[in-house]
Amino acid sequence: MYAKPDSTTMKARVARAGDAMDAALKSLSYGAARPLPEAEPSLSVMRNDNDRVVANLAERRAETAAPDGAKDIAKKPESATRVPDGIALARPSREEAEAAVRTLLRWAGDDPNREGLLDTPARVVKAYGQLFGGYEVDADALLERVFEEVEGYSDIVLVRDIPFYSHCEHHMVPFMGLAHIAYYPTKGVVGLSKLARVVDTFARRLQTQETMTAQIADVIESILKPRGVAVLVEAEHLCMAMRGVQKAGVSTITTQFRGAFREDASEQVRFLTLVRGGKA
Repeated sequence: MYAKPDSTTMKARVARAGDAMDAALKSLSYGAARPLPEAEPSLSVMRNDNDRVVANLAERRAETAAPDGAKDIAKKPESATRVPDGIALARPSREEAEAAVRTLLRWAGDDPNREGLLDTPARVVKAYGQLFGGYEVDADALLERVFEEVEGYSDIVLVRDIPFYSHCEHHMVPFMGLAHIAYYPTKGVVGLSKLARVVDTFARRLQTQETMTAQIADVIESILKPRGVAVLVEAEHLCMAMRGVQKAGVSTITTQFRGAFREDASEQVRFLTLVRGGKA
């Protein structure tokens, strides 16, 4: 039978293990310790590299910040979480934007001073104001007015075939198509045109189709608080048709399902059937 050692024996074993450890450490050839020169900071006072990264970021932000008193600043919508951070940066003047267009015309190989192109920079800047007008619209505010007198209606509301035109954020080339939106109301319904305006708001920004689909579903879910939201977007991307692989007529489909539509596959089937013109 195993006999438990007494305390004296245990102390002796611990002492021998300690001596063996000391001997092993002394056998390692680390060499003599080199004292740090006076100019070299000790480890305890060395600055963390993160401090340098943060300082560099602060310097870059200060360099790109708008000068004091600058008035030409892009407005920041209340729904700031749904727009790029760059909306808060200082905006160039119209003259600077037109000069940039002239630079691009020269880079393309044409003469911005010839008759047909003299007014092109002004036209392009004006067109951009409309094509990217979604940055100036608060998508949340579009859905704030809800009609509660709907005689207890709580079934699906579907608005399909909403046309839109957007621009790929990678090449600034258009993509266009149709958006389909459905939701199950809880506290009431929203004006049908408001859903189309939500689509336009997000489409009139530099986008990816995936992001736009999620943004549409997100704002409807967060403002209307419905039992479920379904969004389907189908589009053709000219960045794929005109350049690169150059395959025209290719359709890209993206979807977002929230609430009842995510939890119940039969609801997804119903939505997709109604979108395609069938009866559910």
